[in-house]
Amino acid sequence: VCSHGGEAVPLPRARAPRLSSRCLLAVGALLVFSAVYFLLLSPSPPRPVAGPLPNPSSATTSFVASLDRFLDSPHRPAASSAAPGDLDAAIRREEEARLYGDPRGAWPAPLRVYVYEMPRKFTYDLLRLFRDSYRDTTNLTSNGSPVHRLIEQHSIDYWLWADLIAPESQRLLKNVIRVEQQEEADIFYVPFFTTISYFLLEKQECKALYREALKWVTDQPAWQRSEGRDHVIPVHHPWSFKSVRRFVKKAIWLLPDMDSTGNWYKPGQVYLEKDVILPYVPNVDLCDYKCVSETQSKRSTLLFFRGRLKRNAGGKIRSKLVTELQSIEDIIIEEGSAGAKGKVAAQTGMRKSLFCLNPAGDTPSSARLFDAIVSGCIPVIISDELELPFEGILDYSKIALFVSSTDAVQPGWLVKYLRGIDAQRVREMQSNLLKYSRHFLYSSPAQPLGPEDLTWRMDCWQAGEHQVAYSAVAARGQRIKKRMHM
Repeated sequence: VCSHGGEAVPLPRARAPRLSSRCLLAVGALLVFSAVYFLLLSPSPPRPVAGPLPNPSSATTSFVASLDRFLDSPHRPAASSAAPGDLDAAIRREEEARLYGDPRGAWPAPLRVYVYEMPRKFTYDLLRLFRDSYRDTTNLTSNGSPVHRLIEQHSIDYWLWADLIAPESQRLLKNVIRVEQQEEADIFYVPFFTTISYFLLEKQECKALYREALKWVTDQPAWQRSEGRDHVIPVHHPWSFKSVRRFVKKAIWLLPDMDSTGNWYKPGQVYLEKDVILPYVPNVDLCDYKCVSETQSKRSTLLFFRGRLKRNAGGKIRSKLVTELQSIEDIIIEEGSAGAKGKVAAQTGMRKSLFCLNPAGDTPSSARLFDAIVSGCIPVIISDELELPFEGILDYSKIALFVSSTDAVQPGWLVKYLRGIDAQRVREMQSNLLKYSRHFLYSSPAQPLGPEDLTWRMDCWQAGEHQVAYSAVAARGQRIKKRMHM
């Protein structure tokens, strides 16, 4: 079986030939013995399970607060080495030792990541630029959203990198480790802050930095060996790294969605078999158990939406929904953008509502979905092209409602549908939102089963009859190595 959406899906089996009863008994005994022997020798990797949230005081979820602490702490580069002269031979030796050594130390093993030590202008200097200008700028994007708020939404590059380079004694994640030798690596992480550079540098300065970063990365022996297929590049904002993307399209991209409309990513640049979708960083504060208990009786709004009411591409459905829903008494549909006041208004509205509307924007996804999840407001997703983060691990049907665009714009259909959901189902989904929130809260230190952790895990991979949790990125790195040694 393979887990999909939280349910066990049986794999097709070939028809077996008929055997005598004596043969069946002998075969059955042998299978039982083999299974017991296998289970005794094989480690059992943990599966993501919904459980209590970690103690909020044990981790920092604020990007600015975490960044202040990160930049004020001394960071010593790891004693990483350059690639050996014959990287293929070195990797072959490492893999043979791993695969044919002690069977108790074989798969599944932690994902081994080599983190490049890039020049500071691609890393620390950009983080300092963000911190030093954070409170002084009033710069807005074309849609009225504060630039620094957008950077926070897409700051997955910071959270992943900060965890990977932290001293091992301070890290809580055990399924991913940083290695110091390139030949030991499953994958290579490129710590370039593509979103900060896009928004905070002048246009030509940004393009020049992109070209420099591209040359630096593509000059690396490991990149040239695999053409970047085992390299991870965070390009979480749909505009980031855009001018040079075509030169790195074989790498693993960390994305907010697939955007099958073609407006943001060119055909052939992104696809599920290659790339990884990560959640936005929520704009609002977590509504924890105490908060949910206090707001439970105050959720008098049936459906809430606050954001830009007119969007392009797939987001055109928003204007149709506004026309359909805006005049209904217990539904709030209002114009708004990110920012300090916008955060307060969105957070207050979501905590007073049973359901939160999540239509497509310029891209199929938006940060609003994750704001709703951590607010205890059941998302109503109206985005026919949306691919969600960690779908092979998390069952979104337990925390969200999915409505087709065709149904949603039918007069009266959506309101009738929401009013028809019984109270017991609402309570179950609200309870599940509390449990699932941990999967969408980036933090320092990164928490087990948080988004940093799930980034490195896979849907599943088959080892004979046994289902093993592993990392999608790790499995991709291993497949690349095996193909290159065939």
